[in-house]
Amino acid sequence: MSFLYVHPEAFLICLGIGLVLFEAFFTKADNKKPVGFAAIIGLVIALVFTVSKGTFIEEGGAQLLAPELVTFFKGFAIVATILVTILALDYRKVLSRFTDFPNSENGTGEFYCLPIFACAGMMWMIDSKDLISAFVALELVTITFYVMVAYLRKNVGSLEAGVKYLILGALSAGFMVYGIAWIFGATGTTVFAELPDAMSTAFEAGRGSMLLFGIALVLIGLGFKVGAVPTQVWIPDVYQGAPTPTTAFLSVASKAAGFGLLLLFLVPLLTTEQTRGPITLILAIMAGATLVFGNLAALAQTNLKRLLAYSSIAHAGFLLVAVSSWNPAEASTNSLNGAQIVAFYLATYLIMTLGAFFALSLVSQQQGSEEISAFNGLGKRNPILALGLTILMAALAGLPLTAGFYGKLFVFQSAIAAQQWWLVGTGFLAVAAGFYYYFKLIKAMYWNLPQSTSALEVPSFSKIVIGAMVITTVILGVWPAPILWVIG
Repeated sequence: MSFLYVHPEAFLICLGIGLVLFEAFFTKADNKKPVGFAAIIGLVIALVFTVSKGTFIEEGGAQLLAPELVTFFKGFAIVATILVTILALDYRKVLSRFTDFPNSENGTGEFYCLPIFACAGMMWMIDSKDLISAFVALELVTITFYVMVAYLRKNVGSLEAGVKYLILGALSAGFMVYGIAWIFGATGTTVFAELPDAMSTAFEAGRGSMLLFGIALVLIGLGFKVGAVPTQVWIPDVYQGAPTPTTAFLSVASKAAGFGLLLLFLVPLLTTEQTRGPITLILAIMAGATLVFGNLAALAQTNLKRLLAYSSIAHAGFLLVAVSSWNPAEASTNSLNGAQIVAFYLATYLIMTLGAFFALSLVSQQQGSEEISAFNGLGKRNPILALGLTILMAALAGLPLTAGFYGKLFVFQSAIAAQQWWLVGTGFLAVAAGFYYYFKLIKAMYWNLPQSTSALEVPSFSKIVIGAMVITTVILGVWPAPILWVIG
């Protein structure tokens, strides 16, 4: 029991290995839902121990980020993994059709195990003490996603997405490890807590340019993980080709873990006088370019999966605005700091985005299409699902009285406080564009004629999950205190 209390990540690795062995005892004709349910139960156990006080004694991330934030990011990874596993249970028919043959679940059991290994890697990323251990944890996550993206081996789109993700993932890993080498050469250390003093010494010794070059390379590598310019080009094709649960996992959990690691890396840089100015400028440029690219590219999309992919890039831009406006050395106890704004935004983003992916999975399986046109007339075929999806789209756009409004409000407040006026202007234009492309789906559901007059059925489990997410989105839109309490 004490092992669980202190090392939930190791428990998850053991859980994943145990489930792989458990799955081996099933035959081709067996229903492998028990593997998925066992994964969910194990993840819930890990979540209980993660949010307990025992995780606060962990070293690593807690040296630079508040213990509440370290626990938040770990719990976030587990919650996202639980929801993705639930989504995968309803996605079994598609998995069986493109991995073995219809009505066979020979290729579905492993799909419930893989997210657990990725979840453990994400938690280790947040607990990293130095750049080396962070890179190793990052690669555990990335390699797991290589398999998950190309999991539908009989689907050309999935295989193409896997190849693109593999090539660009390897390229970003090369940027990151090369950048770590330059940082070590300039400072003589890769330990996060030692970097501020080591960087000051490096500038005094005339190695400032070497250090900044290494930092830029690492930022490019981390930009791939969070979906930011200039390493965002993989997202639309990979999101569209990957299995829907994998796309949801990439969009939410992987992005959150990437931002958690980015915050760990940036704390030493933003608390060091010589690096604060250049790094803030680089982050601001990345934020502005990401906002512009994500929102403008989303305007013309007719495929909902690609639209959510570009939407993911746009949201990464808003998160980078908060990061670029953050100065840890001047933290105020009267307002949210940059790390807390990122955590709050991600918490609301998880609820809204995963709810949208649940709805997308249901409609695409019954309609055989992921196009926005597949949602035509949904308001007549399933009024409750259409209402829930309307609320989720409005929240993603940032409509007041929804959870998404507060996330964007805090981002704009931080940018105004930092006097990043051009980012404020870019952000307002991005919000306006968001209203246009999110409301295209709402228009299709209520104004366009349905392709079929039959009712669209929603499984009971998915109905409960989507309903819970919609209700939570509305509650947090008028009372965000629960998330504020969680992030300290």
